[in-house]
Amino acid sequence: MILYTFRRCPYAIRARMALACAGIDFEVREVVLKHKPQQLLDASPKATVPVLIRDDGVVLDESMDIIHWALAVNDPAGWKDFSDDELAAMSELIEENDRVFKDHLDHYKYSDRFEAASKLEYREQGEVFLAKLEGMLMLGSFMKGTSSYLFGDRVSYADIAIFPFVRQFANVEPAWFRTAPYPRLREWLTDHLESRLFASVMQKYPAWKHGDPQLSFGAGQSGWRGRQILPRQSL
Repeated sequence: MILYTFRRCPYAIRARMALACAGIDFEVREVVLKHKPQQLLDASPKATVPVLIRDDGVVLDESMDIIHWALAVNDPAGWKDFSDDELAAMSELIEENDRVFKDHLDHYKYSDRFEAASKLEYREQGEVFLAKLEGMLMLGSFMKGTSSYLFGDRVSYADIAIFPFVRQFANVEPAWFRTAPYPRLREWLTDHLESRLFASVMQKYPAWKHGDPQLSFGAGQSGWRGRQILPRQSL
């Protein structure tokens, strides 16, 4: 399998984590977004990452499609082992993250490109979602008596799908985020950022170009082990 990806992209991060957790081997192709390879454009005219070309030739070019497929193949951590009601709520929360919060994040991060509001106003718009997550984490902690995740006392696929975007939001103004009124959210984010699985999918690799040797990864909960293998005909 082949995964076109970009290291810092939150959509790509969550896809890589699902593939790694599911133990799915693939070739990684790091993309420079300003110079996308023709092979990526041929596989997916959307020209966004991540794009997974499965070994049966099927192309998945939405990160959530990659996540759902990977966890259907293997879900050893039980990221989707929840009730139907909980899974429906997760889907709605991820949709809010992807459709609403992501827009506020982009305006906050690139506020100099927009004139409708100030950086502070864009941050406050994004904080509506942060406050919602904080409330969910506080409620779970109160009910369980332990540090919680978004849907209880263990990680769900919703946690994995959302935290890379919160990470990006926090990195816009780190000093502000360290003192913002979201202590549970900071603990939750730190827990993910310090995980071995996250560290394994954040290794740095050079931009891929046609003819490069393959970088093949054996993925699993313990992390990735990268190795170069003989080049083959590139897609």
